[in-house]
Amino acid sequence: MNPLLSRLQPYPFERLRQLHAKVTPNPAYRPISLGIGEPRHATPELIKTALTASLAGLASYPGTLGEPTLRQSMADWLQRRYGVTVDPAKQLLPVNGSREALFALTQTIIDPTRVGATVVSPNPFYQIYEGAALLAGAEVFYASSDPARNFGIDWSAVPAAVWAKTQLLIVCSPGNPTGSVIGLAEWKQLFALSDQYGFVIASDECYSEIYFREEAPLGSLEAATTLGRHDFKNLIALTSLSKRSNVPGLRSGFVAGDADIMKAFLLFRTYHGSAMSPVVQAASRAAWDDEAHVVLNRELYRKKFAEVTPLLATVLNVALPDAGFYLWAEIPANFVGTDTDFSSQLLAQYNVVVLPGSYLAREAPGADGKPSNPGAGRIRMALVAETAECREAAERIVQFCQSFNAKAA
Repeated sequence: MNPLLSRLQPYPFERLRQLHAKVTPNPAYRPISLGIGEPRHATPELIKTALTASLAGLASYPGTLGEPTLRQSMADWLQRRYGVTVDPAKQLLPVNGSREALFALTQTIIDPTRVGATVVSPNPFYQIYEGAALLAGAEVFYASSDPARNFGIDWSAVPAAVWAKTQLLIVCSPGNPTGSVIGLAEWKQLFALSDQYGFVIASDECYSEIYFREEAPLGSLEAATTLGRHDFKNLIALTSLSKRSNVPGLRSGFVAGDADIMKAFLLFRTYHGSAMSPVVQAASRAAWDDEAHVVLNRELYRKKFAEVTPLLATVLNVALPDAGFYLWAEIPANFVGTDTDFSSQLLAQYNVVVLPGSYLAREAPGADGKPSNPGAGRIRMALVAETAECREAAERIVQFCQSFNAKAA
């Protein structure tokens, strides 16, 4: 067996399953889960139609590079959304979802023969970042978010000795679970660090189309173009249809950026066997070519968050995020216990599942320099179900918090 497998930590949802295996949910309430970030809005009919109309593609082996028409649709979307121009033949690749791409890209970039090979990851983070780094033979440096910075990261606090060993920096904007967005000044800082130390930046942007401000979140390629970095040196952006178009089961997205990295990535994926089915390619092309369903989807989330967030804010320290479909809430100060206790007791009393924040992070030096888990004392709530179900869950959480508020009084 690969000895690096022993370095992997249990996935958050496996930890949650084990935690809740000891809990008997209150049968007086129907179960509601805000735990997993799986989009549950309806899949647009135009995608289903394109999928079923292309079943003849099942009789053909797909090429790893994908069909030229699909790559052009993806490039066109980048132009419409960000005002960015990429060469669809050299700077873009379709992938089977951003999860597969994040893992494969890390294997492509990391040179484990270099002493101290390091991947810098946000903290808290999507667990693939850590697993991909460890299985590539790298060490992980956890750069913790700071609530005082709207859950942003102070990159200047990362030691120069760490940057000197860094081969890959992974960022997530909009962030999971915090919903924070990286601005132009921060991108300028990251590009300067990349130029100085030579590391690659992988920007996970799968939540980019669900946002609550009038201005859409800035993308990494957009920032690079604005700053005159038209070759996207050492920069790769990753995006997906799962959240944008409510098709998590389609497993479809793309990566774009530095042509030299894309060439190596294509080579890796060719041997990895990660070609996208022709049927999925046809459905993906229909999705990228249409924006009306994306606008409607975003409006559904906006209305849902506008209804649920103020309700939860009466008992939790929580606010509307910049983007994404999570609420990253601090548990009440007068709750006796940890975030895992909060999750377990909420399930036992009100049959609502939330994810303990500590499961999404690792202990690392915080803004004060002292080691801490930036997810401790927080919960992540995925508002992916219909509004009525999310509101009912929020009402139960309010009742739960009021119950121990009453005891404290």
